[in-house]
Order: sequence, then structure tokens, then C-alpha cells
Amino acid sequence: MVDIVIPPLGEVEEVRVVRWLHEVGDEVQAGEAVAEVECEKTTFVIEAPVGGRLFAILVPEGRVAAPGEVIGKIAERAGGR
Repeated sequence: MVDIVIPPLGEVEEVRVVRWLHEVGDEVQAGEAVAEVECEKTTFVIEAPVGGRLFAILVPEGRVAAPGEVIGKIAERAGGR
């Protein structure tokens, strides 16, 4: 299981999850956008760190998360990195 984490964002203390681009159970590729988040009126994407299946969404749309926080999990497939 591999964590999907909000990356460090300088002085930003929290972001809001705007939209998940995949549903639990969907296959994702390493580097593929899996979620959109917003901070200070700027929207950016969070990419899958590995290829595999989106296993869990821990922070639903509309909720806030802090840099370094785990927002989801991917069940990594063999050779997914």
C-alpha cells in the first residue's frame, strides 16, 4: 500500500480537496493526476506516486488537509514504480 500525500507547499498550512479524478477501485498510472486541491485560490493536481489501484480515499471532496497528510492510498501493482 502506497500513500497519496499532500506535498510540502512552503508556508501553506492547508489545502481543500476540490475533486477526486478517480473512484476507489480505478486503475491509475504513476504520475497520473488523481485529485485536484486548492490553496490560496490556486488549484493544482496531486499525482499518483505509483501505478496500481486506488484503494482508499481518506480525505473526501470539500475537506481540508495539511501538507504531509495522507489523503488516499494506492494498492501498488507489480512494477508500479
